[in-house]
Amino acid sequence: MGTITGGCHCGAIRYEVEGEAMVHALCHCRDCRLHAGAPVVGWTMYPDSAVKVTKGEPKVYRSSEHGRRHFCGACGTGLFYVNENMMPGIIDIQSATYDDPEAVPATMQIQVAERLRWMEHAHELPAFERYPPQP
Repeated sequence: MGTITGGCHCGAIRYEVEGEAMVHALCHCRDCRLHAGAPVVGWTMYPDSAVKVTKGEPKVYRSSEHGRRHFCGACGTGLFYVNENMMPGIIDIQSATYDDPEAVPATMQIQVAERLRWMEHAHELPAFERYPPQP
C-alpha cells in the first residue's frame, strides 16, 4: 500500500503509517462512541512500528484499565488506540483522520452487540448531497 498520511483537525498532529493494514473495523462499542461523539468509529490496525508521529505530540487518555486513547490536545481529534494487555505491539488508527479516508476500505464491523439499534437501518434513511431542502 505504501505510505498513508493523516492528522488531526487543526493540523497540530501529523502522522505517517507504512505497509498494509491488518484490518479496518467499524467499531460500535459504547466506549468508542462516547470518546468520538459518533455512532460508529473506523479503526485500522497496524503493528505499532508502522506508525510514526511526524509533527506534534498527542495527549494520552486512559480510557480503561489497559486502554490508551491518543488525541490532539489542541482540537480534541481522536487519533490512536493502544491496549498492550489485549493487543500487544498493535496500534489502531482512527481511519477518518487519514488525508485520504478512502485509502483503506472497511473490512468488518465489530462490537455489534453494543450497536445503536437505529444504526442497523441507517442505510435506509433519506440521503441528501448536502443539506435537506428547507420547508
